[in-house]
Amino acid sequence: MKRPQGPRRIRAAVLAGTLAAGLVLAGCSGGTAERTSGDRGKAAPLLPDGSRTAAPSPADGATDAPEGEQRAPSRAPDYLSTFALDVDTASYGYARRALAEGRLPDASTVRPEEFVNSFRPDYPRPADDGFSVTVDGARTGAEGWSLVRVGLATREADRAGERPPAALTFVVDVSGSMSGPGRLGLVQHSLRLAAEELRDDDSVALVAFSDGAETLLPMTRLGDARERVREAVDSLAVRSSTNLEAGLRTGYDVAAEGHRKGAVNRVVLLSDALANTGETSADALLGRVEEQRREHGITLFGVGVGSEYGDALMERLADRGDGQTTYVSTQEQARKVFVDQLPAQVELRARDAKAQVAFDRATVERFRLIGYENRAVADEDFRDDRVDGGEVGAGHTVTALYAVKTRPGASGRIATATVRWLDPESRSPQERSGTVESGALHAGLWGTGHDSLQLSAISAYFAEALRGGSLPGAPRLAELAAYADGIRGRSGSAVVGELADAVRQADRLMGEQPAPEGEFTSADPYA
Repeated sequence: MKRPQGPRRIRAAVLAGTLAAGLVLAGCSGGTAERTSGDRGKAAPLLPDGSRTAAPSPADGATDAPEGEQRAPSRAPDYLSTFALDVDTASYGYARRALAEGRLPDASTVRPEEFVNSFRPDYPRPADDGFSVTVDGARTGAEGWSLVRVGLATREADRAGERPPAALTFVVDVSGSMSGPGRLGLVQHSLRLAAEELRDDDSVALVAFSDGAETLLPMTRLGDARERVREAVDSLAVRSSTNLEAGLRTGYDVAAEGHRKGAVNRVVLLSDALANTGETSADALLGRVEEQRREHGITLFGVGVGSEYGDALMERLADRGDGQTTYVSTQEQARKVFVDQLPAQVELRARDAKAQVAFDRATVERFRLIGYENRAVADEDFRDDRVDGGEVGAGHTVTALYAVKTRPGASGRIATATVRWLDPESRSPQERSGTVESGALHAGLWGTGHDSLQLSAISAYFAEALRGGSLPGAPRLAELAAYADGIRGRSGSAVVGELADAVRQADRLMGEQPAPEGEFTSADPYA
């Protein structure tokens, strides 16, 4: 796959720009929507705060097409937002562990989209492969600003129905750093759960690595071999240094040797991702992962453990391996990943999935995508199927939140969201779209009674605060915790209660830290 280049990546700052008259992104299933042609326009100049403001645009319908030629009006790039789908959740799990240990997570490890996607909203599910598209929103407390949510969902897995078999190679870190509580012991617990949940026709292999790597179990059909798997898992023991390169090399060799045609072939890396021996260069490790993905179609699922965790490396490995990352620190989280999620993820619903949101210049003055900085795709690459997107399995939801400033008196279409993916079997491109109108944004965010939207907002505002940012209309952390408590009371959800506790702990820790000298604060820095 061709990946987007740095200079072409869309910025995550507050965006705006010039639009020519409306572009229609047609929603369809089983086909490709027509792409508009023509000059994309010139972006408006940057303001001192890094945002853009709308510049004058040509009259509606104006084009440079020769007489008699019909050409769709074009949009300036700054009113399009394009990104690869991401179902990672590791950032939120690691932040919760750090907070529980009485420390704030490093801002560089906080990715808002992973906080938001740690919770599964009740979006409608499609009847077929691919996605449903839901777009909604509400007003925030800042004048003119709303929160717009784009929600995508795939069909749930049929646990008793047919699915492709899985060929999973578990690559386990047994270095010295895995000796603490909640590390190797938790990994062994997780692997035992997986061995019980996978089907008889699935295959597993086990590789352990420290200063070197060793194959403890070659690719083996589970069938009546579950006891062999348990014995191999029980034999795992902590050794010395972390040669991640040796583990990945051996793991992918075992996966390639045991490759099953028609199966989901995947390497599952369980590690704190703190490489300190052998080839530790991220580029070399990433190259190995990408090579195996291209040659054998072997994807990577990264499971992070440990209070000291190489978050950035694990995420890059999973991205390059067309996979995802998560983080576990308790047996309850391990059960969620290895019992509820891993078997379902064997069933792929979409390949190379990307989303593009087109905002209407007549109603929108400025907007900002919250998170997804490292999943950005150039606008013009949305329908270039050589450009890598995200792989999404059964039962997943993907949420993207936008801070949107509407024009005074705005009425009509706010945005059109389109998701594009390749069918897992035929690899034919598919698209579906959803829209949101200005009327959907009249209600206030915290007075809507819409717990799902509020939970997405709490997660995003929380993450933005942890990484030192600010969003228009964002409540204080104490208020966010109270809103989360309200949702927990109405739903009885333990995971929402955990979110409320994490927000309160962050509020306490941040209150103990003096503000940096000369720091400027404002309730609405974008006003």
